[in-house]
Amino acid sequence: MKRQKYLSINAMIAYLAFVNMFVPLSTDIYMPALPQMGEYFSASEFLVSLTLTIFFLVFALGLIFFGPLSDKYGRRPILIFGAGIYTLASFACAGATDIYFLLCGRFFQAIASGALVTVATAVIKDCFRGQVMRKILAITQTLGVIAPMVAPLVGGILLTFTDWRGSFYLLTVLGTINLIVAFLFCETLPEQKRYRGGILNSLTLLAEVGRQKYFMAALVMFAILSAPYMAYLSASSFIYIENFGLSAQEFSYFFAVNSAASIAGPMLYLKLKNILSNVRMLRLCFLIAMTSGILVLLIGQTRAIIFLLTFLPFTAIGAVARPFAMEILLHETKENVGTASSVINFVPILFGSFGMMVGTLPWGSFIDGLGIIITTSTALSITIWVLIRQGKFGAARQAASDLT
Repeated sequence: MKRQKYLSINAMIAYLAFVNMFVPLSTDIYMPALPQMGEYFSASEFLVSLTLTIFFLVFALGLIFFGPLSDKYGRRPILIFGAGIYTLASFACAGATDIYFLLCGRFFQAIASGALVTVATAVIKDCFRGQVMRKILAITQTLGVIAPMVAPLVGGILLTFTDWRGSFYLLTVLGTINLIVAFLFCETLPEQKRYRGGILNSLTLLAEVGRQKYFMAALVMFAILSAPYMAYLSASSFIYIENFGLSAQEFSYFFAVNSAASIAGPMLYLKLKNILSNVRMLRLCFLIAMTSGILVLLIGQTRAIIFLLTFLPFTAIGAVARPFAMEILLHETKENVGTASSVINFVPILFGSFGMMVGTLPWGSFIDGLGIIITTSTALSITIWVLIRQGKFGAARQAASDLT
């Protein structure tokens, strides 16, 4: 790790994990308060839920925009900017008296979150190598899964002694802590490694990353596998409550069990990485994903517990694939790491958004639809891998990232 004057290695790891939790905290912590917000603002369910949708979409754009800027100006200025804007936007949301003012605040929260997550990913590449980087990726991925589980519970607790504003005040406090630590953060990108062109020209770095055929092929191959899980998130309540007749409370138990598999995934990845090559790891991911999809199609309709058990393997192997993909792609990146980090984070969100939309299409059965999405996505990923092995997209830059 490159030395930090004020942050120890453990503090640095904790901070990077903290930054990676901001997006799920920002989207999930106030979900229990959505009905209350609709009443307060006298707004439709569509407008209130738009506070979630607009965040997700703008966050994806923020990822793309701030990567090149961090390659030009360094990580620290972008980190401070993101933390400062996030804090101000959260405070503005807490004081909103109009739904449209709240939407505006959420817009700037999302922009700032894009800056924070992009820089956090780039800093991991700047500072860590080998086994240490692998462990940090696993830690950040794990906490990124824990946060969506914990955030709604925290939001529900807040509602017992405050109103919907309490969630945004808490986000303001977290943003302030982030800003303080950002000022203590020392730059990790040396001057000699920064992009020297103009501001607008720095955005052309995105095109340069896009022209790296092997990198983009590997990224899309992994990103496609994010679509089924996001489809599950969008359709799970319909499946468990409407299809199987569970109560909302019972649904939360099933949802929590599946989420636990996501938590275990990154830790499982560390174990498997010590005994499997990249190729064998990828084969295992594809085998389990395809088997899970087929089982969902064949017996997922039987009972709620059967559906859970058939989808659970996909959740677990998807959680293994995420840090695996991040390590492969970061090893493949030699320069313009901020820009590459933007693309690495953006593409899975793009496929995930598509998965959410497809998951709630008017299928004859959401379970059948999910099974089709899993098997189709896995088949597409396998097809891309076969083309990679045939050399259709060139060769890996480093042996550590070779998938052939």
